[in-house]
Amino acid sequence: MSETNPAVTSEVAAPHRYTAAVAAEIEARWQDFWDAEGTYEAPNPSGDLAGDAELVARPKKFIMDMFPYPSGAGLHVGHPLGYIATDVFARFQRMTGHNVLHTLGFDAFGLPAEQYAVQTGTHPRVSTEANIENMKSQLRRLGLGHDKRRSFATIDPDYYKWTQWIFLRIFNSWYDDEARKARPISELIAQFESGERAISGTTRAWNELSATERADVLSEYRLAYASDAPVNWCPGLGTVLANEEVTADGRSERGNYPVFKAKLRQWNMRITAYADRLLEDLEELDWPEAIKLQQRNWIGRSEGARVDFPIDGEHITVFTTRPDTLFGATYMVLAPEHPLVDKFTPDAWPEGTHEVWTGGHATPAEAVAAYRAQAGAKSDVERQAEAKDKTGVFTGAYATNPVNGDRIPVFIADYVLMGYGTGAIMAVPAGDQRDFEFARAFELPIHCIVEPTDGRGTDTSTWEDAFGSYDAKIINSSNDDIRLDGLSVADAKARITEWLERKGIGEGTVNFRLRDWLFSRQRYWGEPFPIVYDEDGVAHALPESMLPLELPEVEDYSPRTFDPDDADTQPETPLSRNEEWVNVTLDLGDGPKKYRRETNTMPNWAGSCWYELRYLDPHNDQKLVDPEIERYWMGPREGMPHGGVDLYVGGAEHAVLHLLYARFWSKVLYDLGHVSSPEPFHKLFNQGMIQAYVYRDSRGIAVPAAEVEERDGAYYYQGEKVSRLLGKMGKSLKNAVTPDEIAAEYGADTLRLYEMAMGPLDVSRPWDTRAVVGQFRLLQRLWRNVVDEMTGEVTVVDAEPDEDTLRALHKAIDGVRQDLEGLRFNTAIAKITELNNHLTKAGAAVPRSVAESLVLMVAPLAPHIAEELWRRLGHTESVVHQDFPVADPAYVVDEAVTCVVQIKGKVKARLEVPPSISEEELEKVALADEKVVAALGGAGIRKVIVRAPKLVNIVTA
Repeated sequence: MSETNPAVTSEVAAPHRYTAAVAAEIEARWQDFWDAEGTYEAPNPSGDLAGDAELVARPKKFIMDMFPYPSGAGLHVGHPLGYIATDVFARFQRMTGHNVLHTLGFDAFGLPAEQYAVQTGTHPRVSTEANIENMKSQLRRLGLGHDKRRSFATIDPDYYKWTQWIFLRIFNSWYDDEARKARPISELIAQFESGERAISGTTRAWNELSATERADVLSEYRLAYASDAPVNWCPGLGTVLANEEVTADGRSERGNYPVFKAKLRQWNMRITAYADRLLEDLEELDWPEAIKLQQRNWIGRSEGARVDFPIDGEHITVFTTRPDTLFGATYMVLAPEHPLVDKFTPDAWPEGTHEVWTGGHATPAEAVAAYRAQAGAKSDVERQAEAKDKTGVFTGAYATNPVNGDRIPVFIADYVLMGYGTGAIMAVPAGDQRDFEFARAFELPIHCIVEPTDGRGTDTSTWEDAFGSYDAKIINSSNDDIRLDGLSVADAKARITEWLERKGIGEGTVNFRLRDWLFSRQRYWGEPFPIVYDEDGVAHALPESMLPLELPEVEDYSPRTFDPDDADTQPETPLSRNEEWVNVTLDLGDGPKKYRRETNTMPNWAGSCWYELRYLDPHNDQKLVDPEIERYWMGPREGMPHGGVDLYVGGAEHAVLHLLYARFWSKVLYDLGHVSSPEPFHKLFNQGMIQAYVYRDSRGIAVPAAEVEERDGAYYYQGEKVSRLLGKMGKSLKNAVTPDEIAAEYGADTLRLYEMAMGPLDVSRPWDTRAVVGQFRLLQRLWRNVVDEMTGEVTVVDAEPDEDTLRALHKAIDGVRQDLEGLRFNTAIAKITELNNHLTKAGAAVPRSVAESLVLMVAPLAPHIAEELWRRLGHTESVVHQDFPVADPAYVVDEAVTCVVQIKGKVKARLEVPPSISEEELEKVALADEKVVAALGGAGIRKVIVRAPKLVNIVTA
């Protein structure tokens, strides 16, 4: 390191100077002290973590970071941004009279550890626990004030016992639409047994059904259920993926492998039952509006009507948001996977079938099979992308338009998805561009049913595109029983919906884009399902006494992977190879029987759906969480009608997945009476990203950023010119800087200050190691204002501050307090710097009252040096729980402010005036000022613009 680095300045010249070595010694000593004293332990109102009654009596603050994943690469300086921010906020809340719960656990199941196990043969638990210990060490060095008694990892059996327990609660419940809440499945069974509720699809009584038939009936209601359904199958990873884990170009988010649609039996969560409540409750949450919008769009609520189109004695049901356009439906389209396709596809083409409809195939069955294979190779995103050429094939079947009796052909096409609506659409080519292009390609009729307002006329043969409007009038849409012509869209929708309901061929309904959550993974390193299957394939829940169901040992951790381009493969999970574990004899209450365990595991999202609850009561092995403790920390209260965590900080990339899933689990647990808060997180804050420059050589390969030289505005690595671009920080980009490096060179307090001072917390910002020294110098000046660098003695004096210092102090207190409360840490540091500089420039010994207030303001941001200076100032209690200073309003208001007087836009005078001066009085003072009078030189005044108390602008004639 350079001798000019202020962090390593010679101790001979100033033996008690604040250097990197001094910072390291101070920080290690106070970290040990905090651990030994339990400084950050937050007492519960009851249970094994009950403690300090005075703290429990205070208002509470529950502050959380999003779960970190313990990577083998360790932390770089971008990772702790949010952790430092929540730590600063938590420390401030302790100093303003709150009982603060702030801790950190580890989201430790997942694919990276499993892939490392596959490569090295190391058990995922071994590598994961090593990564956790490394991360704990790095985080401890930052001085984070976590209650370590409450920390855990999702891979701890004591933790995932309760993840499995929650899964069973969800499995054993159903959603009652009338009550708008989840209820135990036993209550549904009682309704079937009593005949209060009819069994869909049969006239037989409940006691007449076999066990398998009963299981099938209940599966249609359970909130966790297994089903054969189209899934995203990724042969390259050997597992299925949730929609959210597939990229926009139809590849796996991890590994970038192709993803195909396949029909497999998988576990699902019926999150769709909660769609309305997930939308409604967003309104009461203190979340960024952009995140709320993403959730609303993902849920995708749309109002419309369900309509039945008769076909061969049965019907095809569609959902449409525009039932007013029914008279314009000239054909239908089913998703290629739709179960009715096979049922209604005839053996031969009907007479008069257009050649373009057949795709060149001899029979409808051949055409359908070929097109299904073609569509199966595309992702949902690819299928919905706007393509110039529309593809599809006629099924050979015709349906009937229920409003006019027209016989309309039924096609399959890949732009219709089985996962949205009913998997079938009525095509109205006059009003929908995709339908219009399809109709043109397949020579299908286009009926104008909305009067064009753009002058194109009603002859659709002359149209170049579709015309869709909510403002036009309906035309060509009447029969002997109903008349829509001349109505507005809204009125027509209401009238046709009423008619459909009266005729029994449809009804007004609401549809959602949201799909049920695919909850199975063909992995090893995940929570085992607490489910076994009997010889008839009926799923049975394990009793609570058998939890946790722990992962068994296996010889091969990898699922069987396949040729990434081979869609016709089937998963083979690692757990399925351990026959001794899979095939078991259990007594589930009706005697010993043979069962087969579920060999899929839960997705890595499972453990993070409820971890906030485990922080509350981490050692409870009898209950998910003690009700009194949960109500204390998370229960609803004024300003928080749905309860939840007071502040939750994390990246915006979790806007949908984690947050939506966690909200769903919270609502189920709330409905079933296990928690008092229907929402997990009341206030959400998304921190920005710390970026770094990426340097690439002529091949586009990243080179080590630390070894790049700048010369004449260009950048060189080993003599070769390289490009520079601002991007992410990471090991693979060779631009990562570790917190350990910065802490070793300057100390952890300097790193904390620099990351908080870089800019607004919610904005991304570039890392610049050279700029870190600025915050180190701030700490050195703070140190010198309290400690003599030569003797080590405290230099403060027991004297009253002068007027200027009092004003500087109380303005700083007022501003810093507001900034810390508002998470504006960068501006808080600026105000502290300003006060510290004021004291430095004064050149005299600092009054004790000012020094102590300054140390208390610094304490949330740089806790180690604050703790050290507080002790040196003669205090025996930790600075952590001291009261934050309160500003005296008399000193916050300026005695005078500077008013600028301009004539023709040029400054001619500066006046010192009271901040409360009126506009009239300010105008008089300005016009009477000698400099202003001289500058006017007798010129006439046309206008005087006054912005009290800081500006007077005089416009001359």
